[in-house]
Amino acid sequence: GMVVQVTVLPSPRSLFDDPVQICVVGLQPEQAVTLRASLVDESGELFQALARYRVGSSGELDLSCSPALGGSYSGVEPMGLFWSLQSKAPYKRLAKRNVLTPFVVDLEVYEGHGDMSCLLGKCSTERWFIGEGVKRISVREGRLKATLFLPPGPGPFPGLIDLYGSGGGLVEYRASLLASRGFVTLAVAYMAFEDLPAMPEILELSYFEEAVNFLLKQQQVKDTGIGVLGLSKGADLALSMATFLPGIKAAVSISGNSFNSFIPLQGDGFTLPPHPYDLGRMKTSDKSGLVDFSDVLDDHRDPATRDCRIPVERSLAKFLFLSGLDDRNWKSALYCQDAIHHLQQSGREVEFCFYSGAGHLLEPPYLPLCQVSIHRVLGMFVQWGGQWKEHAKAQEDAWCRIQAFFWQHL
Repeated sequence: GMVVQVTVLPSPRSLFDDPVQICVVGLQPEQAVTLRASLVDESGELFQALARYRVGSSGELDLSCSPALGGSYSGVEPMGLFWSLQSKAPYKRLAKRNVLTPFVVDLEVYEGHGDMSCLLGKCSTERWFIGEGVKRISVREGRLKATLFLPPGPGPFPGLIDLYGSGGGLVEYRASLLASRGFVTLAVAYMAFEDLPAMPEILELSYFEEAVNFLLKQQQVKDTGIGVLGLSKGADLALSMATFLPGIKAAVSISGNSFNSFIPLQGDGFTLPPHPYDLGRMKTSDKSGLVDFSDVLDDHRDPATRDCRIPVERSLAKFLFLSGLDDRNWKSALYCQDAIHHLQQSGREVEFCFYSGAGHLLEPPYLPLCQVSIHRVLGMFVQWGGQWKEHAKAQEDAWCRIQAFFWQHL
């Protein structure tokens, strides 16, 4: 009989945000099979997903049109084996530390819907976070701690600043993917990295201004203004940069806040205090020890919060707000609505999208949902929320919107 072959089309190597087609040939018509995907991350953690299928009359299986009958997901989900990867140990988040190496995903086909003792065929696919010819340049200039990603060619390209959240560190994988899509992208660290404190007493707007100026002086960057995107704490920083710094044309807030959060932000002759909060209101579940932070912030309609609100309506930038309605970290949709309200009242254009069933960590597509993980700065297990399939769809949609938004306004 014919050997069972598993192939990944159009190529065994792809960018992580590229959808691929998984096909299996050489099976028996109507055969029951189980497909399994395995990925070992850089810390040695194993992530797996499996799905049960029944082969069609042709003896071929094509995940872009064959429905899964159960397992990690069900229905026709061409990328289900990627977005439903789950760690064997609980509460792990899949994230890429070194973007210069790929994640390798092993795909295996087993006989039947039972014990997976009979392997029929397998292949591996490389999922890259950096495209062919994209340059990665480490930046330590003045106070700035960042990584610059340059698309191949002379450009000029639109320039972006990319900010992650209060977990800190220098997170590069979203920036390297955006550079692979034609943006000069600067990933900026602002806390819990090298000699930057884990919980700074204060953040200085001038630090982020250094990042803007550094980006603007790169010859491959268009001089028509730059974009900034941020997730979580990085999102309110993105709004503050767009409001208080010149040269920012477009800003994207992902699961963000319309108020300055947790750390005072010092500008030129003013300080934006943090939104009042009380950690006494965090709820720890007895059974699991997981922490729910969603109620720690005071009511944002309280007059006491007025000085902490970022006056986005003063900005000349364009804004895009993205938020999951199942965010368990904080009520990001509520804060987005607040910012949208102020912008619309001032007659300003604003784009937004709320995703039902999506959690806090809206990442580039096909990164699996992480509902709970350790917060690196707080040292506690934090709930992020999200439902598997809805969150996966939201990430695909958000990624398209982010790129279209920056292409339009930059």
